[in-house]
Amino acid sequence: MSALWSLSEASAQVGGEILGDGSVVPGTLCIDTRALQPGACFVALRAERDGHVFCAQAAEKGAAALLVDDPQDVDLPQLVVPDTLAALQRWGQARLAAVRPKAVFGVTGSVGKTSTKELLAAATGGWKTPGNRNNTLGLPEALAALPEGLSAAVLEMGMSTPGEIRRLTEIAPLDFGVVTVIGTAHLENFPSGQQGIAEAKGELVAGLRRNGAWAFHAADPWCRWVAEQPWARHAEPLPVGEGETFGWEDAESLGAAGERFRLRTPRGTVPVHLKLRGQHQVRNAALAGAIAVRAGYRPEAVALGLGSVEPEAGRGRLHALAGGGWLLDETYNASPDSILACAEALLELQGGEAVAVLGSMRELGPEAARIHEETGRALRARGLARLWVFGDFARDYAAGFGPGAEAFPDFETLRDGGNGLSAIPAGARILVKGSRYWRAERAVDCLLAR
Repeated sequence: MSALWSLSEASAQVGGEILGDGSVVPGTLCIDTRALQPGACFVALRAERDGHVFCAQAAEKGAAALLVDDPQDVDLPQLVVPDTLAALQRWGQARLAAVRPKAVFGVTGSVGKTSTKELLAAATGGWKTPGNRNNTLGLPEALAALPEGLSAAVLEMGMSTPGEIRRLTEIAPLDFGVVTVIGTAHLENFPSGQQGIAEAKGELVAGLRRNGAWAFHAADPWCRWVAEQPWARHAEPLPVGEGETFGWEDAESLGAAGERFRLRTPRGTVPVHLKLRGQHQVRNAALAGAIAVRAGYRPEAVALGLGSVEPEAGRGRLHALAGGGWLLDETYNASPDSILACAEALLELQGGEAVAVLGSMRELGPEAARIHEETGRALRARGLARLWVFGDFARDYAAGFGPGAEAFPDFETLRDGGNGLSAIPAGARILVKGSRYWRAERAVDCLLAR
């Protein structure tokens, strides 16, 4: 990995005054002392809590330097700036501009962003934003440590309100993009409904460099809508799906072994064996593969990369259970689209009853009760036999599902009740999923311990 910037070199980009040794080279930037690694520069943001309060703690944990807006009584080199948020964003923006890879990809969508980011990074051999650093804090924090000499960088871009992705594309201008799907996540923040979400996701397309290209599911009507907007005409839309130049065919579930399909491109078709599970992952892989080939990567190398991606905890990791059952851990987050896609992936596995343990969803606005009820009804229609649900909309989930659903106000009641987790039959195929707020991974821990 090539040299990162010293505090003095960063100061030349973001402004501010150096206190102490400006030759110190931080290994990373970090905005949260709980995640701070020795050698990092701690960025003290003024948010709900003032990050300056934690500067001494950052020093104790091994920080190499501080980025602050007020000199601190801490024995560390400090870069003092008028606004630490503006400096953080400028640092990431300037670093990307200085060491820009040959191709910069952005990935957004209501579901599947992180999986598609992982697939695209593997398909291109590119650097990727770590974890879920996909917002106006996490993205520049990650970009500040971007290595030199990369062939590609794959950046996940999330949003919960209008304008966020526009700001991300200002920090990181894109050559290529992917919009996985435009659904209903964060609906409560958009008075104009799904069109508002489409406009906000479309900010990624608007932020593409001229003559860039972006891939999307050909069957997604809101992605088609984005492609028709005047502000999207500077970039090439790349529909992926049936009847299109790019697409997938001969898809086949291999159960616990993943999925198999053929990626169709203008340069021929190539076989892909995914370790990820579910038809939704085939679609994500086809999107990643299509934009990689469009960017000039060889289809055969792309296929090998797609097949190398392993499921992560909370994002499709599969656990074999005693008695022949399976636990599909999809606990990172939840939306109606992702829940149904994961339920279909569960049903591809061999085993006993197909059941789900679900935390409630969040940020669905005034229609939340109806959406939970419809999702419960759709899970029943897909073929799930039983449903255990908890959280503020558990009763709505259960009402939609009907007989076989058990509703609990919180996780503790689900865990401890006689009709709760202990009532899930041995040998069952179990999907566990929920909003981050409800920390459904606790159910995974309980079930695996059992």
